[in-house]
Amino acid sequence: MFELPQQPTNVLDEFACRLELQLMPPIDRAQAFGNIGRMKLFIPILAIGLLSAMCAFSVSAKSLYDIPLKDINGKDVSLKDYKGKALLIVNVASQCGYTKQYKPLEAVYQKYKDQGFVVLGFPSNDFGGQEPGTNEEILEFCSSKYNVSFPIFDKVRVKSGTEQHPLYTALSGKDSPVPGDVKWNFGKFLIGRDGKIVARFDSKDEPDSEKVTQAIEGALAAK
Repeated sequence: MFELPQQPTNVLDEFACRLELQLMPPIDRAQAFGNIGRMKLFIPILAIGLLSAMCAFSVSAKSLYDIPLKDINGKDVSLKDYKGKALLIVNVASQCGYTKQYKPLEAVYQKYKDQGFVVLGFPSNDFGGQEPGTNEEILEFCSSKYNVSFPIFDKVRVKSGTEQHPLYTALSGKDSPVPGDVKWNFGKFLIGRDGKIVARFDSKDEPDSEKVTQAIEGALAAK
């Protein structure tokens, strides 16, 4: 077995390295050059792999708080405004059979808001075209008919696909702890004080049901 000459660090070392290679038997010298070539090829491949891994980690480590949002008035906002609070994120619609859930949503918001709980409404026209109005019309409807006081955001795409809003990609995509497409209006995601997804509820789960309120209380109790 031969040993690969050490990497030269100066002119004299480089000369010694070249001389050592010249003095090797032809077979060993060919193997040495081959190993050096393979090392030169391996190093950039390794660097690319490490860079890709770092990029993947950066994307996966991205927090819900970092996703850009717009409120119902078009102002740039994010969930950072609610950091440290428990959140119930709901895709809402004004002309749905579940629209009446605005009332219990407001009720649970009023019940728990002083403990650090917020309901966040995200209008979407994805399901049955049941939210066709403008942001102004949506806000007027929520306020006048259901006295909604919790935050309402800009209309978003909830369904999976190229136009899906990044928030819903994070909530329902393959990397979510509760993956799977949102099926209809008034799907609900409970977010803990630490910004992580705690639970998910279907449209039929009433906001003031024992199932949902117990999960809310659990999220509020967690530190």
